[in-house]
Amino acid sequence: MNETIKDAEKSKVEQSKADVTVSADASTVDQCVAHAREIQTNQLERIKAKGYDFAPEFESMTIQLYLLGVMWRHAETLDSKSEHAYELAFSALKVFLVQEGLTLSKATKRIEFLRKMSKMEDGRTALPVAVGYESEPGDDSLAEVLDHYVEDMQVSGDFWRVYNRFRKIMLYGGLSISFVVIWFITLFMPGNSAITILAAGLIAAALFVIPVFLIGILMYRSKIKKVQQSKQST
Repeated sequence: MNETIKDAEKSKVEQSKADVTVSADASTVDQCVAHAREIQTNQLERIKAKGYDFAPEFESMTIQLYLLGVMWRHAETLDSKSEHAYELAFSALKVFLVQEGLTLSKATKRIEFLRKMSKMEDGRTALPVAVGYESEPGDDSLAEVLDHYVEDMQVSGDFWRVYNRFRKIMLYGGLSISFVVIWFITLFMPGNSAITILAAGLIAAALFVIPVFLIGILMYRSKIKKVQQSKQST
């Protein structure tokens, strides 16, 4: 009987400690989110005049990784162990993304993606995370990160717009040509089976999409070569 009482009391103490830990983590997460929001507002204001032109997905990813580093450092200042602080930073970033308008499921998938992008292939911390971790209030650390990618053609806004334009041309052009061919065969060449008509439409769409895709590849390589030549000349 006494042992049962002792076990019950021990369980209550352990549960109380767990509740305190969860409460402390939640408090740390809230403080990290508030700190990151303040830093983001300040940094976005400082880079506004720079007029960066990056692909939207790349820019948002870079800023989120930077804020991960900011939260990581801030969690450590709140007396968290380094590894614990690193995980708390991801929890805080997830809360941050939900507050920014993402659904919980999308925020979870986004965190999984950012976790992969936060490390280099050799295990080193990615540049945006490292700079965010080392940043100080009022500095130009986010600009320092973005400046590193300014001449990278693959993440430029111009390349993204060309890619987006060609993607729409391939999609809508392919669908239009496929529809026209199917309509023409159905109307003027009756007697063909549904499979034959569908195959003809798919082939016509492919004959349009493939050349457009190849032209896009050639334009991309041409731009990359021009950038490389300009770098070598300088």
